[in-house]
Amino acid sequence: MATYLYRIGKFAYRRKGLVLALWLAILVLAGIGAATLSGPTANSFNIPGTPAQSALDLQSERFGGTEDPLSAVSGQYVFKAPDGQSLDTPAYLAAIDATIADIDKIDDVDAAAKPGGAKPLANPVAGNTSIVDQYNKAAADDGTAPDVAAANAAALSPLSPNGNIGTLDVPISVDLADVTDDLRSDLDAAAQPARDAGLTVELGGSVAQSSAPPGGSSELVGLAVAAIVMLIMFGSAAAASLPLITAIVGIGVSSLAITTASGFADLSTFTPVLAIMIGLAVAIDYSLFILARYRHELTLTDDREDAVGRAVGTAGSAVVFAGATVLIALVALRVVGIPFLSQMGLAAAFAVLIAVLIALTFLPAMLGLYKGKAFAGKLGFINSTDPEDPNAKPTNGLRWARLLVKRPAIGLIGGIVLLGVIAGPATGLSLALPSIATSDPATSVRKAYDLEQEGFGPGKSGPLLTIADATDLPDADRTAGFGKVIDAIYEEDDVANAQIVAVNEAGDTAQILITPSSGPNSQETKDLVANLRAAESGVAESTGVSYGVTGQTALELDVSERLQNALVPYLAVVVGLAFILLMVVFRSILVPLTATVGFLLSVLATFGATVFIFQEGGLGLISNPQPIVSFMPIFLIGVVFGLAMDYQVFLVSRMREEFVHGTPAKDAVVNGFKYGARVVTSAAIIMISVFAAFMAEPDSFIKSIGFALAAAVFFDAFVVRMVIIPSVMALLGDKAWWLPTWLDKILPNVDIEGAKLKTAEPKVPANV
Repeated sequence: MATYLYRIGKFAYRRKGLVLALWLAILVLAGIGAATLSGPTANSFNIPGTPAQSALDLQSERFGGTEDPLSAVSGQYVFKAPDGQSLDTPAYLAAIDATIADIDKIDDVDAAAKPGGAKPLANPVAGNTSIVDQYNKAAADDGTAPDVAAANAAALSPLSPNGNIGTLDVPISVDLADVTDDLRSDLDAAAQPARDAGLTVELGGSVAQSSAPPGGSSELVGLAVAAIVMLIMFGSAAAASLPLITAIVGIGVSSLAITTASGFADLSTFTPVLAIMIGLAVAIDYSLFILARYRHELTLTDDREDAVGRAVGTAGSAVVFAGATVLIALVALRVVGIPFLSQMGLAAAFAVLIAVLIALTFLPAMLGLYKGKAFAGKLGFINSTDPEDPNAKPTNGLRWARLLVKRPAIGLIGGIVLLGVIAGPATGLSLALPSIATSDPATSVRKAYDLEQEGFGPGKSGPLLTIADATDLPDADRTAGFGKVIDAIYEEDDVANAQIVAVNEAGDTAQILITPSSGPNSQETKDLVANLRAAESGVAESTGVSYGVTGQTALELDVSERLQNALVPYLAVVVGLAFILLMVVFRSILVPLTATVGFLLSVLATFGATVFIFQEGGLGLISNPQPIVSFMPIFLIGVVFGLAMDYQVFLVSRMREEFVHGTPAKDAVVNGFKYGARVVTSAAIIMISVFAAFMAEPDSFIKSIGFALAAAVFFDAFVVRMVIIPSVMALLGDKAWWLPTWLDKILPNVDIEGAKLKTAEPKVPANV
């Protein structure tokens, strides 16, 4: 491995013009593709094969093209009269009519809702009487009891029981991906007549949610912090610029390529920003690691081409295997069988792959371009002594390593206890998909949601839809069969209303709308879905009517459940594959084992901190505590595992390098830590800064994942890799590198330490 990478590094340095031209050409082609072939992104979280999706598919089959509730476009106005007043006063009715007239003028409002259309918009307050009349007529026609008809009418009424709050649903003719800020502005402006009359009006529904992709300023903040850290580390403006230039080109290629891919696949809105977040962080870190090793090699030889080759051969080997662990963790997300999560994993893995390739080729070519100016622009007030310089004063890393090796049990126990305490809140982890219910309370869409709950109760915002299939019953018995299903539904707790809202032309399938008494994210609603499904087989046997429960709430619950169930299998696959890879790298069983246990400690502590801050509102940092986004834990596990192994490879590979070259085990721990601590510390600070910068984004998921990744890197780099692992390595001594003889013969020797590169004698030191 080291020999091949040595040749690649020398080639890139020598043929810098060709290598740089190829990368710039790739960047231009990716830009052209993004400009001409890209498509829209969306937030569709459906998972094939879930109970809710199966019921939705049956609905689509029996009733015609039914939209996915999680990606369908919807618009809703919520009107509220001043306290103590009712919307049905003449002045308010006139104002609402004026608002409806303005809505009708908007081009993207469905044509069927416009004057002369098949279904004109009607004043929801004035039209409330017609709904009651409709249900009274139904009661007379089919024998429905008047009180049941009245309850059904109230459940669908757009006017709250006290007449203070009303809703108006507005059909939109464009897809969610095509909703523009101009359309939102037009819809909001249409409510002005009602607002002028003294009504509170909020625009809700998916049409009111911002579709602007997150990111932009966050990347700049991360780059700025990275520049400061590298200035401090190298004491040189030129050196600090190299990883930044390399990372910018790499993330440009990967982000533009992912944007191009959006024209050929339905990508989530989160996919590009997550890929950028991870790709930017690892691109800077990988380049930083190789550049730091290059600086050391220049103290041993005046042949810069050879120094670049050696840096790529040694540090580059660690980069390759560190990147490989990240790739394994991200690509393995396909194992769980969740389409949108697989896309996120593949996109982020592509960004990591580009980061590895560009660090191994573009950076050496840039060093060839800079030549003797790679460490120019020195800042005299910064002490940037190479920690590997034998004449340098003891570094803080050396002092810390000696302290840990002297009292390893204290570091081991202290680190485990600290992470265990932080992990405590993880036992209360609650999951939910991003929705209007979890959006910022200051937004109009959330205010509309809250007003609806205030006026109609929590269940109005998250109804369930049951698709009842009576194909096995004779035609004459189907209506009675549907009625028996409704009776069975009412036997469950937390049901406020259940009624048939549609029957297909064949008369064999009915849509039964269930209004829960509790809100969409409440445990009571989750229990209701579970109980309805558990009772289905008994109801089908007694009535001859089978059914499935779907709707937005049920779909979200199924997605969350599938994600939770996938955690253990995914973890087993990722840890198993990475364990084998680390055995190849370190030629040890105990080192990969301790690395994996350390990762688990980091993840648990990260979950605990994230739950405490974002779910429980700890420290008052979040004004809108909400359940954690359902797919964050499994995605976090994948990313954190890869990043944790990054630091394990970067730090412990230097310890093994010392051990392989004859240094006693404990001294190898001290020396390896001394050599690797500064670059790992710098890399961790950069990565933490890049991730933490995304906490400034308004989207709750991006905010929480930015915090979680930053916390994970902090726990793993500064507690696990710099406290627990050195302590364990010191306690194990020579046993840390034990490997059965039979296994030693089977495993390939990849020479990550670059032992084969040590045949050349050092030349006269160069002036760097």
